[in-house]
Amino acid sequence: MQNLQNRANNTINLDILKRLNYIYKSIIPEDKTLEYAKKIDELINEYKSKSTFKKKEESWSEKTVLLITYADNVNKGVRGKTINDFTLFFKKYFSSFVDTIHFLPFFTSSGDGGFSVKNHEEIDPDFGNWEEVKKLSQNTNIMTDLVLNHASSQGEWFRNFIENKSPGKDYFFTVDNNYDCTNVIRPRDHNLLKEVKLKNGTKILWCTFSHDQIDLNFRNPNVLLEFIKLIIKLTSYGAKIFRLDAVAFIWKETGTTCLNLPETHEIIKLLRDIVDQLDENIIIVTETNLPKNENLSYFGKNDEAHWIYNFPLPPLIIYTFLFGNSSPITKWSMKMPPAQFGNAYLNFIASHDGIGMRPAEGVLSDQEINSMLRRLKKNGSEFSMRKLKATEDKVYEANISLFSALQNTDSDNSGFFALDRFIASHCIVLAIEGVPAFYFNSFFATKNDTNSYSKNGVKRDLNRHKWNYSDLISRIDDNESLESKCFSILRELILIRKSQPAFHPNATQFTLNINKSVFAVWRQSRDRKQSIFAITNVTSLKFIFNTNMINLIDDEKWFDLLNPKTNFHDDENIELNPYQTIWITNLKTE
Repeated sequence: MQNLQNRANNTINLDILKRLNYIYKSIIPEDKTLEYAKKIDELINEYKSKSTFKKKEESWSEKTVLLITYADNVNKGVRGKTINDFTLFFKKYFSSFVDTIHFLPFFTSSGDGGFSVKNHEEIDPDFGNWEEVKKLSQNTNIMTDLVLNHASSQGEWFRNFIENKSPGKDYFFTVDNNYDCTNVIRPRDHNLLKEVKLKNGTKILWCTFSHDQIDLNFRNPNVLLEFIKLIIKLTSYGAKIFRLDAVAFIWKETGTTCLNLPETHEIIKLLRDIVDQLDENIIIVTETNLPKNENLSYFGKNDEAHWIYNFPLPPLIIYTFLFGNSSPITKWSMKMPPAQFGNAYLNFIASHDGIGMRPAEGVLSDQEINSMLRRLKKNGSEFSMRKLKATEDKVYEANISLFSALQNTDSDNSGFFALDRFIASHCIVLAIEGVPAFYFNSFFATKNDTNSYSKNGVKRDLNRHKWNYSDLISRIDDNESLESKCFSILRELILIRKSQPAFHPNATQFTLNINKSVFAVWRQSRDRKQSIFAITNVTSLKFIFNTNMINLIDDEKWFDLLNPKTNFHDDENIELNPYQTIWITNLKTE
């Protein structure tokens, strides 16, 4: 390695060279590693020569709020205009309180909600074009997916793979009959391997997610180079945040779990090194729907992801409100390490996917998980399974919209408190350490899309309702509609949150163990001037507690941010209505 460094003559980034050497040490010769390091260096320098230097700024703050959406979540039904339609809708209804848009894959695709990508560089013509994305990025942070693990069986890369042509030749991961898959951890229950006829014989291909989504071969450095080029291209079109989809699965080794392998982490570190050189304001997010410790590992030593998804939150919050019991989430929260400066948790309850069950492992008991699944089934959930062993399946995710998931409980089977419960669940997301992210459909209390599910038979379609532009506006304009009420309340909550330094994603957090009927945290601003006690009643009953249970500092005036006329004093009983939230603070900033 030292010889290789000397030969580089200090003309290339040695960190990048070291990463490449680690990843490909047993696959390609050192000379080849040096060549790829030079190619990457050339790509970086070419981008920097054309880009305008931007001063490093704080990449996130209490003002950072994400909107998770498809490009056609609201549209007028005109081909090629959905990004434009969405932009108009966003500017009218969201731009005052949402600063970041996570566009789910808008590339040409053959299925899986856009994640079966045919061409990673081409926007689906039904949606629009890159110039529209670039224009939107001028006033809004854009987060986009890098679908690293796989590509569509109907895409150009795979067609070229079949024909043994470039680009695509050797781009897909193949195995022989001796490959040991015994320990592979699966997110699905279909056959992992698929035999495919090629121009010159047959190959056995690896398909983690479906037989239409063929796993890419990162043992071929050209595959990695393709995604580095893609990052640079997307950055030039205004993308600032990159979500590494299903990244935990990208490296395989015979006889292993083929999950979270060291080479995977090293590839993420390499991408981090590269984006730091391109623009220090770029953020990398890892999507790793895994149990706690595995998920946390993707922070690395502040040298991998900037953000990681807080995957245990959805099942924990849903369990909390379905059963009026905050004990599991309180226990979990008390044991969660704070993210280091330079890192942050990305907090969410709902997304385009279902409610993942793997992150609940070790956090909720088997009995608690089974009770939740039974209740979700009553509320209209379907379930997607994963393969444990040859003959054993287990629930991977519950497929249901968040509002439907929380609509009815054993103590509120009529759904009388459905909206209150739904709002309360988001109050927790807004209060805890990390960056809050909201799914588009959650803003409008969208129920299960049973029509789409019946038509397509795709379980995830229950949670992927697409709105007609005029229909949604008419509902928002109707002050009595469920959609209008939900949107107005969430907007107001977010606007209040955005002004509070104690809600900075990295502000101090201490979890309060008051009672299982409430979830409570204390947040303190980094300058220690503002404290907020965020307390949510998670039940359908009134709850009374004494202020002696929290530390209201003497000689400070304490009031509720959500109801500023309400003042609090030491040794005072506070009555919370069903699903009520209070944000007790000593300081309000505008």
